[in-house]
Amino acid sequence: MFDRTMLIERFEDMYAAPPTHVIRVPGRVNLIGEHIDYCGLSVLPMAIDRAVWLALRPNHLEKIRIATTVAGFTSAEFSTLTPIVTGQPGDWVNYVRAAAETLLTGNFSVRRTSPPGFDAIVDADLPLAMGLSSSSALVVATALALVVTAGRDDLERICENNPSFRLELADKLARGERYVGTAGGGMDQAACLMGCSECAIRVDFDPLAVTPIPVPPDWSFIVAHSGDKAEKSGAAQQVYNQRTEEARRAAQKAWSIFGEPNRFQTAGDQGLRSYKGLLGYNDILEKSKKFLDSTSYRRFRHILTEAHRVSRAEEAMRAGKLAQFGKLLTASHRSLRDDYEVSTHQLDTMVETALDSGASGARLTGAGLGGSIVAICPANNIENVLAGLSDETPFIVRPSEGATVSLL
Repeated sequence: MFDRTMLIERFEDMYAAPPTHVIRVPGRVNLIGEHIDYCGLSVLPMAIDRAVWLALRPNHLEKIRIATTVAGFTSAEFSTLTPIVTGQPGDWVNYVRAAAETLLTGNFSVRRTSPPGFDAIVDADLPLAMGLSSSSALVVATALALVVTAGRDDLERICENNPSFRLELADKLARGERYVGTAGGGMDQAACLMGCSECAIRVDFDPLAVTPIPVPPDWSFIVAHSGDKAEKSGAAQQVYNQRTEEARRAAQKAWSIFGEPNRFQTAGDQGLRSYKGLLGYNDILEKSKKFLDSTSYRRFRHILTEAHRVSRAEEAMRAGKLAQFGKLLTASHRSLRDDYEVSTHQLDTMVETALDSGASGARLTGAGLGGSIVAICPANNIENVLAGLSDETPFIVRPSEGATVSLL
């Protein structure tokens, strides 16, 4: 349970002055649509009722000084004069630097009325490295801290929950987070900023847009951790980036075979974003067997079938069809396990345990290679599912609003 009073007291102890603002940024659980956001295809996450919290005070020193209450993470200080140099791989402050580099350079620069810098302490009731987007929540929290300390106009746009400003910020931060070396897509930042209470959200790309989807009140979501951290560095990062490259090559091959090579651009994101156009081809999976090698075909099949599962899952949620929604979640997991190869033995076992305990559906959530599963069940069966997953310390999550900024 998050203790706001304790966070404020810790801030005063460290910086000898009270904070001026407290920022809350929720984590997210991706319900369905895994490893397809970077292909420009729609996904269905929801912000959850666990968050990263950041207390801050402007310091007018053109530097960020930041600490955390989380054990095992050291405090840091760096200049906001650009370019901002990355730290060692795996350093948690790289996510803070990513936000600063994004907002203080390029065509999205905060409206500075004072030197951009602040003192901060970070706390969280959102479990870290569990596939629930704690790193993106930290990036968003830092970006909002810079907005808060830089100028009145931007602060008002955030506090008024201005959708266009938040969408622009989410889009820029999705690209900016690649500063840490992961070729991500954009779902996480959109969910953190644009979450809606009692709703999942469909996130569309090119252009970025968010549509709330009401969650039926008798649906319950449970998250359980595999025990393996979902780190965005090291070997896991390499596999993640390898999948994006495999997806890009499969799209390139598909467009060349279908006789529209001009629809595919090899530079940057365009090769991945071209998947939208491929969805309209009839029998594309059957035809693609002839020209894709086995590995490329399986990656290709996951991306296209997952995109269709997202559409069907949205329809099921709107209609309150829990059993249908659950089957789609389970099918998504099997595709991630067999075709995209980002599951683990522990995640597979947990999914089967959840289903055996009465869940209507279950799947890994997040990039995989560790992290968590999400299971869905009717409210009247939640205790059975929790009991079945008891060895993994499961907890219930509920749909939450997006990031908030409080003036103290």
